[in-house]
Amino acid sequence: MGGGSWATALARLLLRNCDSILWYMRRDDRIEDFKRLGHNPAYLTDVQFDVSRIEFSSDINYVCNHADTLLMVMPSPYFKTHINKIAVDISDKNVVSAVKGIVPGDNEIISDFVMHHFGVKSDKVLVVAGPCHAEEVALDRPSFLTVGCHNVQNAIEFGNKLSSPNTRTIPSSDVEGIEYAAVLKNVYSIGAGIVHGMKGGDNLLAMLVSNAIREMERFIDEACPRPRCICDSVYLGDLLVTAYSRFSRNHNFGSIIGKGYSVSTARMEMEQTAEGYYGTKCIKEINKKYGVEMPILDAVYDILYRHANAERAIRALGKWFI
Repeated sequence: MGGGSWATALARLLLRNCDSILWYMRRDDRIEDFKRLGHNPAYLTDVQFDVSRIEFSSDINYVCNHADTLLMVMPSPYFKTHINKIAVDISDKNVVSAVKGIVPGDNEIISDFVMHHFGVKSDKVLVVAGPCHAEEVALDRPSFLTVGCHNVQNAIEFGNKLSSPNTRTIPSSDVEGIEYAAVLKNVYSIGAGIVHGMKGGDNLLAMLVSNAIREMERFIDEACPRPRCICDSVYLGDLLVTAYSRFSRNHNFGSIIGKGYSVSTARMEMEQTAEGYYGTKCIKEINKKYGVEMPILDAVYDILYRHANAERAIRALGKWFI
């Protein structure tokens, strides 16, 4: 469910292990172009598909009725636009979120939203995350995904649908922690991009990222306390790849700002959604409840929403770094 690069990469993985899939895309013209060309006309255009094994539809209720598992891969800012169209009962479906964001306005992680609004039981709600760029999946490079579910056996079974010789899946029961980490790493990668854009150097970047993982741990441990190792790939690994990679849209968004451009200009320059822009505001609002010390989040928020000078705000973080 979704037509972007991440949806395309995950569909490619699924079709290695499934005879066929249903694919919801909202635009009929994109669907027709996809069928005609044999690839997504807008994203990862080098990835070819056997379209005879795909049943496309722009009717979200048709897809929800006929699929046994719903894999949601919409950008978080538009999630409710799509999901509010669902008028059929999906409470017995497996619902998998690969959305790397929070529901704006509601400030809920996707798993909570799905359970509260559709009555899906927690053991049928899954999340997919990890240090895994869509572009590298498309290039068939070694990739690692974590599949989270309170029912670990369900995570293992769905993970098998995504596995391939070059893609390993790791099961986990830390659904909420994985989701919050997926949001926070985008926030911190904007900060990393700003450091890159302002030519702050590798030393400053390393200090920002190493302190960001501590900040992430403080927030997640407060928001959803349970035993976890923050150095696992789904937390630290995902932060590293998003903070450093040229494929990271959040890093690239921050880099434009770090070069001195305004936030509005940076947003216009981006061809794809920088989830961290929205995630920053959501986490800032959620943290009013928890009161966790989060100087990096606060600095990125001030840059994005309060017109703070990016270079000064990032350099001022030095007093917090350890």
